[in-house]
Amino acid sequence: MIALLWTLHPLQTEAVTYVIQRVESLMGLFYLLTLYGFVRSVESPRPFRWQVCTVAACLLGMATKEVMATAPLLVLLYDRTFLAGTFHEAWRRRRWLHLSLAATWLPLAGMVASTGWNRGATAGFNVGVAPWTYWLTQFEAVARYLWLSVWPQPLVFEYGTFWVHHFGDVAPYALVVVPLAAATLVALRRWPVWGFVGAWFFAILAPTSVVPGTIQMIVEHRMYLPLAAVITLAVLGIHAAVGRRSWMIFAVLALGLGILTARRNEDYRSELAIWSDTVAKRPDNPRARNGMALALDHVGRIPEAIQQFEAALRLTPGDVEVHDNLGVTLEHAGRIAEATQHYETALRLKPNFPEAHSNLGNALLRTGKVPEAIQQYEEALRLRPDYAEAQYNLGGALDQAGQTAEAIRHFEAAVRLKPDYAAAYNNLGNLLHRVGRIPEAIEHYEAALRIQPDFATAHHNLGVAFEETGRIPEAIQQYEAALRFQPDLVEAQNNLGVALCRSDRVREAIAHFKEALRLRPDYPEAHNNLGNALLQTGRMDEAIVEYEKVLQLRPDDAAARGSLELIRAGQQAGKSAP
Repeated sequence: MIALLWTLHPLQTEAVTYVIQRVESLMGLFYLLTLYGFVRSVESPRPFRWQVCTVAACLLGMATKEVMATAPLLVLLYDRTFLAGTFHEAWRRRRWLHLSLAATWLPLAGMVASTGWNRGATAGFNVGVAPWTYWLTQFEAVARYLWLSVWPQPLVFEYGTFWVHHFGDVAPYALVVVPLAAATLVALRRWPVWGFVGAWFFAILAPTSVVPGTIQMIVEHRMYLPLAAVITLAVLGIHAAVGRRSWMIFAVLALGLGILTARRNEDYRSELAIWSDTVAKRPDNPRARNGMALALDHVGRIPEAIQQFEAALRLTPGDVEVHDNLGVTLEHAGRIAEATQHYETALRLKPNFPEAHSNLGNALLRTGKVPEAIQQYEEALRLRPDYAEAQYNLGGALDQAGQTAEAIRHFEAAVRLKPDYAAAYNNLGNLLHRVGRIPEAIEHYEAALRIQPDFATAHHNLGVAFEETGRIPEAIQQYEAALRFQPDLVEAQNNLGVALCRSDRVREAIAHFKEALRLRPDYPEAHNNLGNALLQTGRMDEAIVEYEKVLQLRPDDAAARGSLELIRAGQQAGKSAP
């Protein structure tokens, strides 16, 4: 029943359904495997293999998430509580196993050190946050976790950043947490079994409750393992009070928790759904407003996204990420001047913000300020040399500036830094194609399509490269694939028509030229190609109409004028014949 209720509890949703937080459940797996392996090593007549499994699981947990740091301590406490009876005896019997578990702290320390001891300036004792201001927030956090364990409503995806400066603000929460912590300490000495349950709860929460963070004070996925302690106490308490008939209570609880979990999963059905739910529950949370705005942008609801970004800025005017994100969305709306203002504001607040430099470069590029855009991309790369998107953007700007060789070098850097960057492979292919390196271009188009098989533009570009090298049937296949994924890709309609004409499939070609012109009536190449195809089928009057349309759009088109004059001359010659 403990396992069933723990599994069905809706508080677990964030650690399971929200994909990136499965790191929490993965760490939980290794945590439990460490304890399980330890128990089996004590019970087994051949303990060595279980000891190896225990240390291996602990090491994998350390490589997964920092919360695993408490596992060696809880294993030692388990040994003292349930097996050896005292710490002295536990150490005497199994000191090498406990030392081996403690040794897994060394690789963990190395990994934490690799982030500057502060997880990229988001958590640590050197992130510019006074520890006590963070610790005060954890009274509310722990009290809320306990309440949600008993009554899991309302569940909130993102509680936001908040600070407590006076103990009086959290006194009600402290009146719950402090006595429970004290009771755990007393129980560890007088009633060790119950003390272990309390220690499980507080020890697993300790790394995230003690180490200051700059962003998240309350996060529901942190309760993934600590919840087991609360469920254990609840199940044992109900069973002690009711006896064998307690299964009926457990059945009702399991059904209720399962229904609530199913409903909570509905909130995770999309990015927009989860952020909308969060904003409804925490309207004063700027991070939630920012998240909802990004989700609205992703689905093309640009005006609503702008409103949410502006609401976030009213709550935190100095949030550089929101300024940057709002700039991107304003660009999507075609409001380049306003977007530029927000990028510049972000850079005024945080000059070493590479994303804002790159985005400002994009805005400058769209207004034709190519040299200024190049400067912004170069600054972004100076601040962050491994910034693949900035390499890609700089490549595009250099291409516009006519510096093709340099552009190729930066696109190559982009795909080297980000091997799954389909757009960069495609654009690199375009440049290689342009300078005559067609076999290499084909390789890059194919690489783009391996990453993103529905990339219509890459299919089209590969078709063009195949056609230029005489591989007409393969070109037709690629054009057809492009149109399968993007039927309104006008160039693919036109080029497919050309390739079909080259394969003597003129009637099919005519249909594609006509579709291209339906999509873009002012497309002179399609008019000219349709005229040629009509001419091949003897429909001269219709061909004349198409060539005349070419000349209306492009009066200096010598080919269309020559074709038109040739047809008329032929018609005149036919009339003059005896």
